Amino acid sequence: MDADAHELATLANQSRAQAGLAPLQWDPDLAAAAQAHAVRMAAEGPIAHRYGGELSLAERASASGAHFQLVEENIAVGNSPQQIHTLWMHSTEHRENLLNPRINHVGVALVSARGVLYAVADYSQAVLQLSFDDQEGEVARQIVSLGLPLQAGSSAREQARAACSSSSGIPSSPQLQPLFVMRWQSGSLGQIPSALVEKVRSGTYHQAAVGACKPHVSSNQEQASFTAYRIAVLLY
Repeated sequence: MDADAHELATLANQSRAQAGLAPLQWDPDLAAAAQAHAVRMAAEGPIAHRYGGELSLAERASASGAHFQLVEENIAVGNSPQQIHTLWMHSTEHRENLLNPRINHVGVALVSARGVLYAVADYSQAVLQLSFDDQEGEVARQIVSLGLPLQAGSSAREQARAACSSSSGIPSSPQLQPLFVMRWQSGSLGQIPSALVEKVRSGTYHQAAVGACKPHVSSNQEQASFTAYRIAVLLY
């Protein structure tokens, strides 16, 4: 992180602290996306969030390796990091981006050209990259906390993973026959669906299995750039 980028990120966190908000963590992947766009702005002249033939913000950030549920961007031209920060804080849209309580990561880049600084700050609500085992463990923890134990053995987990990969239907096997299956896709595993909570608490089922798999990719490239988890839960 160069001195100008560090100063602009520090100023952002000072303003967030004054607003009672948590500081933003530096994200090198966001910074790489910001750097590429700042170079493009300096070369193109008039600043813009997207130029002809350029990927969207979400696509640029994802291509750089960032994982997120939400991504925003501030851009500006100015003489110093302090002036650029002041411009953003006096612009309703830019101020809202910077002080958004949902964002937690930031990457900043400034490129010097023609006697001014071209600045880009990319903000995100970052998402952890979890293995399938970790994803299953987080969902299983919530189900067990509701009083429903997990089906023992690997067969149930493999059956749940197969259900996750499919779009519909209840998978069957000679050993295990689930009575209910729920699949969902989300950017967060912090809370299982309320409909599943009701099923688990109904007293109808005695055991569960959890399977994770690759998310089904949207045909919309913009939407596909956002990180998602796909889970299936089988109830027996």
